[in-house]
Amino acid sequence: MVSNADFQIRKVDALEILDSRGNPTVRVLLELEGGRTAVASVPSGASTGRFEALELRDGSDASGDALPERPRYGGKGVRRAVANVRDIIAPALIGQDVRRQAALDRLMLDLDGTENKARLGANAILGVSMAIARGAAVAAGLPLYASLGGSGARRLPVPMMNVLNGGLHAANALDFQEFMIVPHGAPTFGEALRYGSETFHALRALLHARGYVTSVGDEGGFAPDLPDNETACSLIVDAIEKAGYRPGADIAIALDPAASSFGRDGSYRLQSHGTSVTRSAHEMNELYADWIARYPIISLEDGLAEDDWAGFAKQTSRLGDRLQIVGDDIFVTNPAFIKRGIREKTANAVLIKLNQIGTVTETVAAIEAARHAGWAYVISHRSGETEDSFLADFAVAMGGGQIKTGSLCRSERIAKYNRLLEIEHELGVEAEFVSPFAVPRV
Repeated sequence: MVSNADFQIRKVDALEILDSRGNPTVRVLLELEGGRTAVASVPSGASTGRFEALELRDGSDASGDALPERPRYGGKGVRRAVANVRDIIAPALIGQDVRRQAALDRLMLDLDGTENKARLGANAILGVSMAIARGAAVAAGLPLYASLGGSGARRLPVPMMNVLNGGLHAANALDFQEFMIVPHGAPTFGEALRYGSETFHALRALLHARGYVTSVGDEGGFAPDLPDNETACSLIVDAIEKAGYRPGADIAIALDPAASSFGRDGSYRLQSHGTSVTRSAHEMNELYADWIARYPIISLEDGLAEDDWAGFAKQTSRLGDRLQIVGDDIFVTNPAFIKRGIREKTANAVLIKLNQIGTVTETVAAIEAARHAGWAYVISHRSGETEDSFLADFAVAMGGGQIKTGSLCRSERIAKYNRLLEIEHELGVEAEFVSPFAVPRV
């Protein structure tokens, strides 16, 4: 029989581990009075929004300026964040009840006292917040998705699988960061994973046959040096057909240009066959409209830069009835920014990243803001990931029906897919898999 004491925190510890890019990140270990333990590891992004919560690194002070001494790990160590967990957060949490997620997250925010978590570090705070959520599930004898989402948590997400990498995620000439396949026409999550895997391997064969390299980028997608961004869309359509599926109906395309990386002052510079072309926001929107008419694209994320609010609103007005317009860097999982976007009709969907905002409670608040407005929301990983599968359970708990967690290789990505397979197996006939997308025109 579980008692209240079983939910009380006995110990909180942390250590520095490595993420999928070989950079340090924070792992938190939480022990409860009943002897049960919970562990959580924090991801890290390469393409980051300007207003994200601060990821505390040893080689930077709170302002981001480099310290004078030569730092370990090139300044990317997280011993300061680990020390903050051990010396500041842990003493305040001993004896607290892990079922009080919102109160404990608020306690950590008060301990930090800054708007962007610059004192303790969002990586320190989030690691503890995730461990608290997992501790509550372990103590209650529930899977994490049921503990966070209740008895109604049974919807498996449609995966967005990053099969071609560019931008900041690969050393090639592609400006756009992610070209994804979306197997939304599958009957189950397990079948969606199979559709994606078979298409991934068909794409590998096509790239090899056409003389392109098949090395992979940060998120496990192939990173060939293609002549332009549109060639990637054409290749994906060919791969879908080669794998035996119908482009659009079975497997569609999602794009994440991450336009902040190639946009400046309202202009966007793209490479095409070795030549640089500068476009306005209007011209970018016309480019997307042209592609949408010719390729089965159902989702467009960060098609414009994070400060181009007017351009985003025009894009949503122009294209929002034809596909999902997702804001990532412009919203950074911040409820205040999302509410502004809702007022200004900036998008019709939001990307949700736990480490952009820094606590489980604030992440849920961001999702609730999107839900209230009737917006879609996509639970997302980061390019620097770990083997922690928290995200898979979180996606099921939140019930939005979409997840971005990388390609069909690299174990830090596969860990999430395999956990979703486990959840689908656990739910059995209760599992739901419903496409959030209308079938695009092809």
